[in-house]
Amino acid sequence: MEIQITTKKSQGLERLLEVSVPVETVRDAEEKAAHRYASQARLPGFRPGKAPAAIVKKKFAEAIRQAALESLVQDAFQEVMEREQLKPATQPHVHHVHFDAGKPLVFELHVELRPDVKLQRTSGFRVKRPESAVGESQVQEQLDTLRDQRATWTPVEEKPLPGDQVAVLLATADEAGTMAEGKEYRIVIGEGQAIPAIEELILEAAPGETVERPVKWPEDFPDEAQRGKTKPVRVTLHEVKRKAMPELSDAFAREVGDFDSLDALRAAVQADLVSHAERESDAQVRQQLIDEIISANPFDVPEAWVAQLSDAYMQNFQVPEGEKQRFAQEFRPVAERQVRRDLVIEAIAEKEGLTATEADIDDRVSEVAQKRGAEPSQVYASLQKAGRLKEIERSVTEEKVFNWLQQRNTVE
Repeated sequence: MEIQITTKKSQGLERLLEVSVPVETVRDAEEKAAHRYASQARLPGFRPGKAPAAIVKKKFAEAIRQAALESLVQDAFQEVMEREQLKPATQPHVHHVHFDAGKPLVFELHVELRPDVKLQRTSGFRVKRPESAVGESQVQEQLDTLRDQRATWTPVEEKPLPGDQVAVLLATADEAGTMAEGKEYRIVIGEGQAIPAIEELILEAAPGETVERPVKWPEDFPDEAQRGKTKPVRVTLHEVKRKAMPELSDAFAREVGDFDSLDALRAAVQADLVSHAERESDAQVRQQLIDEIISANPFDVPEAWVAQLSDAYMQNFQVPEGEKQRFAQEFRPVAERQVRRDLVIEAIAEKEGLTATEADIDDRVSEVAQKRGAEPSQVYASLQKAGRLKEIERSVTEEKVFNWLQQRNTVE
């Protein structure tokens, strides 16, 4: 296709190209579009496809021009990609289309390209593995968490203490001083479920008592309209419950799971914490290696990819519409870092032939099946149905890439 391409902007991965399609090519496209309409048109007084071309062109003039325009833009786009050897990161955008009768078709093509990641240096780096030791205090903390999950709440007839769960009727006065109808709340004192001044008010009451006094809202209160305001608050305390955690014993260990004794539970908790700490340590080593490689081999990343990743996280976290702009700004460094990481792994895997094979995936599925006590074919079908085979492929590829990197770099 004979077209003229003029580069109007070339900055980083961004390209803005002006494309001009000759008048002759435009006329040919219009003729082809008109012929297609003529072969299918149904007009009164003519058999299907037998209406005169002049009548068809007049009847369907706008539709014919639109069909010709779409065809020309698509063909011109393919020509630009091939001639300029461009690899777009996302769908290019067409702007400022000039499609006047008897003149060339002119439009602008805005393209963001995939980065050409050339890693000149991937070895000779020195990184430090973080300590992954697990202390007795961490084991005890995890055991206390298990106790807390199985705690019971017992009603008490006395003033609440920090950590108690209370049921209260809470009412606040409006600007005119009129006390609103109260609302029922169930909160745990000291867990930030109410502002500190209201918690102090609750701590003054015994079950069945009502306490009232002015309360000042904190300056960092989420609702800006209420920050720093002082207004009367009335609290009626209905119920106080105190938490009782089970004792650490062999009986508790048997209740938690298939453990014969507290020592067995403690050993299992320690083993789980050690395994988690080692995974965290491995993850930090991997990130340090990636950071070193990125620092030694700088490259641009497509803005569209960063935006897409931010959008995905906003959907997962269900970020409110009014918070999306702030979230995107704050999350941008994380998203950009993730995009760079993925590109480095992809580049190394392709260059060194480390991409997961079908045999690798089958082996990983077999491992999963063995842990589940299921047939590999059933697990494979289940993962395929859930769309998780790609996830396994990426995981295996990453492991192969990082094993390759650790063999060529120093991990202290």
